[in-house]
Amino acid sequence: MYSIEVKASSGSYPIYIKNGLLDDIGVEVKKIYKGSKIAIVTDSTVNEFYGQRIISSLKMSGYEPIKIVVKAGEESKSFETLLEVYDKLLDFKINRGDIIIALGGGVVGDMAGFAASTFLRGIPLIQIPTTLLAQVDSSVGGKVAVDLPRGKNLVGSFYMPKAVFIDPLLLGTLSDRFLNDGMGEVIKYGAIKDNELFYKLMKYENKEALLKEIDKIIYTCCSIKAAIVEIDEKDTGERMLLNYGHTIGHAIEQFYNFKKYSHGEAVAMGMYSITKLGEELGMTTVGTSTAIKDILIKYNLPWMFPEINCEDVIETISHDKKNIGESMNFILIESIGNSFIEKINKTNIKDYLLGVIK
Repeated sequence: MYSIEVKASSGSYPIYIKNGLLDDIGVEVKKIYKGSKIAIVTDSTVNEFYGQRIISSLKMSGYEPIKIVVKAGEESKSFETLLEVYDKLLDFKINRGDIIIALGGGVVGDMAGFAASTFLRGIPLIQIPTTLLAQVDSSVGGKVAVDLPRGKNLVGSFYMPKAVFIDPLLLGTLSDRFLNDGMGEVIKYGAIKDNELFYKLMKYENKEALLKEIDKIIYTCCSIKAAIVEIDEKDTGERMLLNYGHTIGHAIEQFYNFKKYSHGEAVAMGMYSITKLGEELGMTTVGTSTAIKDILIKYNLPWMFPEINCEDVIETISHDKKNIGESMNFILIESIGNSFIEKINKTNIKDYLLGVIK
């Protein structure tokens, strides 16, 4: 088992990474929670694969668990779904001495985490991510949120879990598309902080070779994120580097109503576009965007910017959480493994973005 201690200012918590961990979850939860009631929030897809397994493991350890199953997909990261979850927590008479488990991908983790952070002003939370994207990124760091019609993650909070339990074997039920979706975030970590990881990813011959070492890859990504979160828990400085490719990526997702491109696919296009612009501005080493493009192609991720209405994208980005005062922070890379924050005055953002969307 790999383990990482995230030493956040609002409280430390462990991340455990182990093949087969889901079937031992009752025993592991017993080490950190001595109560009886557990509310498991999951989605319809994950429930089919793992719902009964987690219930059985928790019952064997003496817990009284219930499942709250929401519709799979980004649309569940909404206030409508949140209200449904609150109602079921009330029906189950959850109180602040009980615990909530988020079992699922990024949507479930974000939405259930936000529910935990706000219901009765805070219920303890455990994250059990089931997708690669959630295992390497969204389950770690305490960002929880729901979407608004005008943008992604616009209502949220920072709420650290009591623990994150990662079972890489759960990735075996992912389609190739959604495994590659998670690889978009893995590639991000290599691009911003770890060129050794980046070029190692280029050497895997096939999916089987990748999955054979996926636990080590997850550990590397989580270690990078944990170190950044410890420095900047509230996303005001160093942590913004984790948004590489995301400003443009979120706008693409929003433009297509979260239906055409997955998060990792949208971020992939964002990473290439912003890196290409960095080269044109003389801030990024020439050839870096080609390296980004090559690795995206290897993992069947899109890199070319789609046909899109520039004004709509710019409008979406104007609501981005990274807007601060009269400027906005864009994440660029100098070279593979070396990233930095570039502040752009709001009056120049349109011209800047038109350089990307072309």
